[in-house]
Amino acid sequence: MEKLNFIIDNDFSAIRIDKFLSDNIDDITRSAVVSLIEKDNVKVNEKAVSKNYKLKAGDSVDVIIPDPVEYEAKAENIPLDIIFEDDDLIVVNKPKGMVVHPAAGNYEGTLVNALLYHCKDNLSGINGVLRPGIVHRIDKNTSGLLIVAKNDNSHRFLAEQIKEHSFTREYQAVVVGNIKDDKGTINAPIGRHHIDRKRMTVTERNSKNAVTHYEVIARYKGYTHIKCILETGRTHQIRVHMAYIGHPVAGDDVYGVKKEKVNFTGQCLHAGKIGFIHPFTKEYMEFSAELPEYFKEFLLKLNRMS
Repeated sequence: MEKLNFIIDNDFSAIRIDKFLSDNIDDITRSAVVSLIEKDNVKVNEKAVSKNYKLKAGDSVDVIIPDPVEYEAKAENIPLDIIFEDDDLIVVNKPKGMVVHPAAGNYEGTLVNALLYHCKDNLSGINGVLRPGIVHRIDKNTSGLLIVAKNDNSHRFLAEQIKEHSFTREYQAVVVGNIKDDKGTINAPIGRHHIDRKRMTVTERNSKNAVTHYEVIARYKGYTHIKCILETGRTHQIRVHMAYIGHPVAGDDVYGVKKEKVNFTGQCLHAGKIGFIHPFTKEYMEFSAELPEYFKEFLLKLNRMS
């Protein structure tokens, strides 16, 4: 069982509690939040509330996330954007808003549920019944490319490349503010926040080295469109690193600016390119996914403002 507490400030006043919690708790959907509320696992100022309760400044929100029950992910007929597939692996383009794998309170509608329907029993079992085939992951509100292993040998081979930092991962993002330099490198260790365990932060304490290279693609009024290349792959790495240098990802509800000039929900971050050595052929392969509509529309909006 996990217990979380949020103290609401003025910036979140008047926001519905189900929206606030789904935006601020990792790997949980709004429907899963509603289920927690209906089971009295969410209380405001020690009192049960409804899903449409509107938060007030100073509210203390307590959330109890029960331990996961014995569960095996079920196949669901959910469309997949498949970029490449063979007997060893599959590369998919995950939409923004989709959780990668089932977790407590959120067992349906994930990428894994879709993969189980499409691949049947042809997924690696190294990560167990809730995360079959998942070699690496991206956040719920990050779109883009993921590689999934169809057997254990492929899984181990791909995971080793990630460990050795020979796995190519290139992202595009829109960040708040005008980045001074056209390119740069952020070399700052990342670990769990010492108070809020759902957040990551730059810290020397219980951390791992993290390196992000960035390059400016375009500049807009109050925002910058950048490309990021990961040398390491820490949880929330780009989001944490960009916030650390004062340019958080646009729309980031966790690490971003509370009130932005342009409304945008969920971080504007897309995993656009992935490259790796194939586990069977041993040849280098690289795939790209064009910017999704939500990203293009945001750029058009910024272009009209500039």
